[in-house]
Amino acid sequence: MTPQQIELVRSSFSLVVPMADNTARMFYSRLFELDSTLRPLFKNDIAAQGDKLVSMIGVAVGLLDQPERLIPAVQDLGRRHVHYGVEDSHYETVGVALMWTLKNGLGAAFTAEAAAAWSEVYKVLSETMRAAAKQVPRAAV
Repeated sequence: MTPQQIELVRSSFSLVVPMADNTARMFYSRLFELDSTLRPLFKNDIAAQGDKLVSMIGVAVGLLDQPERLIPAVQDLGRRHVHYGVEDSHYETVGVALMWTLKNGLGAAFTAEAAAAWSEVYKVLSETMRAAAKQVPRAAV
């Protein structure tokens, strides 16, 4: 990622933070609209899950310029998600829901450049998580 992409992601995420609860609700609503079979994977209160989601994204956004810290954390997240029942195909749906949420939540502030930067972030994060998930022995799941 370029420094400009990192700045675009950080500046747009700073607009998400004040409306984090609504953003999380939008995201999960869209996610379950796209694939209702994902709903059973979320056993806890969805509002609490939304808090975790926004917090995790915030940590990742904060570490975008520190890949030596970001990548191991994202790999660990990918390995943990296997135990929650997340499958490789789910990452695409999550990405679609994320981009839809950002576009609809941020409106005009979600420029084409910001969208491209977020797409790149999600690509890196999801590819890292997917690769780590593939290393989890199936017997451990």
